[in-house]
This record gives sequence, structure tokens and C-alpha cells, in this order.
Amino acid sequence: MSDRHITRRIRGMDTSDGAGVKLKRVIGQPGLDMLDPFLMLDEFRSDSADDYIAGFPEHPHRGFETVTYMLAGHMQHQDNHGNRGDLTPGSVQWMTAGRGILHSEMPQQENGLMWGFQLWVNLPAKDKMIAPRYQDIGPERIPVVQPAAGVEVKVIAGSLAGATGPVEGIVTAPVYLDIGLQPGAQFTLDLPVGHHGFAYVFDGEAALVGGERLQRSELGVLSDGEQLQLTGGDKPSRLLVVAGKPLNETVARYGPFVMNTPEQIHQAIADFRAGKF
Repeated sequence: MSDRHITRRIRGMDTSDGAGVKLKRVIGQPGLDMLDPFLMLDEFRSDSADDYIAGFPEHPHRGFETVTYMLAGHMQHQDNHGNRGDLTPGSVQWMTAGRGILHSEMPQQENGLMWGFQLWVNLPAKDKMIAPRYQDIGPERIPVVQPAAGVEVKVIAGSLAGATGPVEGIVTAPVYLDIGLQPGAQFTLDLPVGHHGFAYVFDGEAALVGGERLQRSELGVLSDGEQLQLTGGDKPSRLLVVAGKPLNETVARYGPFVMNTPEQIHQAIADFRAGKF
């Protein structure tokens, strides 16, 4: 069996998005522009309402998927197709923007901790203009498994220890795991060969990923391989391990539009201005 290891390390970069929401951009920054099929990874975490209260007012998307995973706090999304849903602690929303959608994500709290992630996942050329759809998943639908002593895993997408995550029908066949490690706990994770993957430590001080210490707020890009060795550090830690099938297609990006050619970007802008989303 071939083991995966860390090939690159990236630290989150402080920035803001939406109407001034402060966040750390981990993928989609100069140090790591993308990791096919992943276009962006943001971590937002603040217990200061000034950092998040303005939220993400209505904005468009076309050509990819947005994945929101809430750890703490309460956001509400709604769109121009009449959909509305709550993002509460432990919930996930996998939104396939497809040919176009206008949506907003707004805080439903005036104080307290707001913490979570947004991941952007590319769509292949053949699927970029499909009809938009949502998978709104409450925390009670996400299986939690203990595959080894001192290890607890929330299975959002993919399969582990007899459990399959509730996210389904995604063309990049993603694995999305929230892994908690007690100090010194050891765990060997099987990952699909050929999938691009990363690990990101978001709680605690550090964890050992592929035998190397990965610090909090640090992303490790993973080599290819069949297995990933994970070991808890000196204190309890939590990390995301995410993997997906690369598309190996040209990418043209402009803000909230991700297509394959500049001409398609121009068409997306024209369609948006013409009210066709």
C-alpha cells in the first residue's frame, strides 16, 4: 500500500469577502491558486459581530459548487428560485450553482461565535450549465464513526467504517471528513487513488499527517496514494481531510463565475446583467 504525504504547506491568508466578512483564505490565494477540482477554501471564525454581521448579500454564481460547513453560529440562505434554508451548527449545504443562481447568506445572530468553512468545487464542462440544486443537510443526518481508539469522524461525503456521508450525486466523487484526534491516537485512512486531497487543521495545536506535524490553520497538500496516516498531537485536535477527482480541464475564472473559456465568462456576465439567472 502506498502512503500519502504532505507535498506543500499553505497558511490561511487574512482577507474579507461579501459585505466585509473577515475570513482566512486557504485555497484561492497566491500561495495555492487551486487544487483541482477545489477552487477555494475559506475559514470564517469570529466572536466579534463586526466581523460577520454584514454577511453575504445577494450575489451570483455559475459553473461550480459551493459547500458550506457550519461549526458554530447560524446563517440563513435564500435565492431567487424561492429556496430558503438554515445553516446551523454541524450542518452542511452543498449547492450546485450550475447555469446560474442569485443567493444570499446572512447571519441570524447579533453576537457569539460564527465559525465554519466554504469550499468551492469545480464542475466539468459538460455540467456547468445544469439546473441549480441544493443538498441541505442537518447535523442529525451526518454519521459519526469511531474507526480507531481516540478517533471520531463526521462523514460528510465518502464512506468510512461502514458509514456513507449524506452528500450524493457529485461528479467529483468527493471525500469530506471532519476528524477529531485525541492525543497520540493513530488512524490509517483509505483515500481513492488519483483523487487530489488536502488536510487542514482547524482546532487544537497540531496533528501528524503522513508522519509530519501540521499546525493549526495550516493546509497540507497531499501526494497521491492509497492511505493517509494520522496521529494526534500533544493535545486534542480536529482537521478536515478532503479529496476529489481532478477534472483536468482549462479554468477561466472571474469573481463568482467559473467556466472553461474567456468567451463563456463574457456570456455569464451578459446573462447575469440580462436577468437570466
